[in-house]
Formats: sequence, structure tokens, C-alpha cells
Amino acid sequence: MTEFFITTLAQYATYYTENTGYIPGSAHMGMYGGATLIGLGLILLAGLIGGIVQSRMRASMREFSTTSAPLTGAQVARRMLAQYGLHDVQVTHTPGALTDHYNPANRTVNLSDSVYAEATVAAMAVAAHECGHAIQHAQGYAWLKMRSELVPLVNIGSRLGQFVLMIGLILVASGTGTTVAWIGLALFATTTLFALVTLPVEFDASRRALAWMEQSGLASRAMHGQAGTALRWAAMTYVAAALSSIAMLVYYALMLLNARSRE
Repeated sequence: MTEFFITTLAQYATYYTENTGYIPGSAHMGMYGGATLIGLGLILLAGLIGGIVQSRMRASMREFSTTSAPLTGAQVARRMLAQYGLHDVQVTHTPGALTDHYNPANRTVNLSDSVYAEATVAAMAVAAHECGHAIQHAQGYAWLKMRSELVPLVNIGSRLGQFVLMIGLILVASGTGTTVAWIGLALFATTTLFALVTLPVEFDASRRALAWMEQSGLASRAMHGQAGTALRWAAMTYVAAALSSIAMLVYYALMLLNARSRE
């Protein structure tokens, strides 16, 4: 966690110095004003929160990966899908760690190495969570549909947003104006919107997973509580990502507002 925070601090401190002309103790300190420094502080705070959340999530997954469960992740997924009548959704293995996901394009629940073949509480929780997404898809869950519809726009925004924004900031520094930078910020904002829309999707999938584990009788009360803890911290990683995206958006917006006020 400490390494994560230091890396974040170094990344944004370097960016701030190089791109705003701020040098501690110099006459350039007011170039973008205190508001932009507030934005930088928000970024660093979001980075710290993200580091804490990631650390707690990984710790809970490690802990509950040593607690035995009655079925492997793959078996849990197949049983849950069958009980919801989703016989056309396939359960497949995907290499790596924390690579679990549901693919709506080919209707597959993809489970990682530590989930697919292992019978642990963590594997059971993750597998049920991914099946929760498959159930959302089958039932036309509104937030999932919205997220899917945003994907083409987000692909454009994520590829062009930072590039256009950097060009815009160069133009701002040269006194040309802020129009291009605002366009870049609007493109970047699509990724923030996507991060926010993702939150109800992830929390609802976890809710469905925990409800099914309780109803199925596969998990004892202790296992259910452990699964809930693991999924809660996993969901919080999406909250941390959304906070980080919001902080970046606020930082750039404050920078541009300050630049516009000097025009």
C-alpha cells in the first residue's frame, strides 16, 4: 500500500510540476491557483484510498482462499446458472489472477486459475458474483444495459481524451485558449461516467450472489459472512476507481477554469 501511494504521489507531483510550471517557493506558484492544488490533493487522496482498498481486497481474498467450500468455483457457477435456467451460458477458464469476468458478447462466465478449480469460499463468492452478471444480462438489468451502451463512447473517450486534453493544455500554456482542452476533458469525462455506472452493476451482482448462496444452502452462516466480506472489498475497488476518475476530472476542470479566468 505504501509503495502504491508513493508511486501515485510521484506520478502526479511530477506531472503537476512539468505541466503547470509550479516550482515550490517560486513566483510561478500562483500560475494555476490554490484551486488546482486542491484538485491535486484530491488525486493523492483518491490514490491513497485506492491503495488501502486494493490491499484490503487482496488480503480478504487470500484469507478466504484458504477456507474450504463444498464446491469449486466452476461447479458453483454451473449450478447457479442452471437454477436460473441459463443453460446457454458457458463456464470457461481464463488464465491469470483476478481475471474473472462475464462476457455478454459470447455469454460466457470466465473464471481465473484460483477460482475455476478450487473449492474455497473466495472462489465460490467470485464465481457466484460473475454469474450475477449473467443473470443481469438475461433479465435486462437497466444499469448493465446502460453500461454496455456506453462502451463505444468510452472506447473513443479513453483513447482520445488524454491525448486531446494534453494538446489542449499545451495550447492553454501558450495562451491560445481553452476550447481544445475542454473538448479533451469532455472525452475524458466519459470514462468517469462509465466508472459511476459500473458501481450499481457490481453491487447488484454481489447482492444476487449472496442471496443465491444463502438460498442454495451451499454456504454456512460463517461462509456466507466471509463471502460477503470478500465481495464487499472487491466492490470497493470499483468505488476507489470511480473516486480516482472523479478526482482527475475535478483537477483538470479546476485547472481550465483558472486558465479561463485569466483570459
